[in-house]
Amino acid sequence: MLELSHKNLEVYKTALMLVKEIYAVTKTYPKEEQYVLVSQLWRAVISVCSNIAEGAARKTKPDRRRFYEIARSSLVEVDTQIEASLILNYTTKAEIKNIENYLVSIFKMLSKMIANLES
Repeated sequence: MLELSHKNLEVYKTALMLVKEIYAVTKTYPKEEQYVLVSQLWRAVISVCSNIAEGAARKTKPDRRRFYEIARSSLVEVDTQIEASLILNYTTKAEIKNIENYLVSIFKMLSKMIANLES
């Protein structure tokens, strides 16, 4: 693997932990959700990490900000899909406590990074 600067970002490390949690919790989802909700969750959570990495590699502030905004939007998708999972009783509040904490933490970090690039 490449030794790149995004791997040192706390937001990237935290996003990887979110990936691990999402993959773990979705193992218990119904089989019929494998190619629907589970697939969407996996795609969205991987998008968070990927866009943080791509943003960090960009040279201009507007480019970096755009990718961090996309990462934050993907994070909101994950939040929505986890909320749907709760409503459908595929998971419980106790099972997603770490996920909730990661979502809040990553959202705050990305928002701060975006704000810093606007000034």
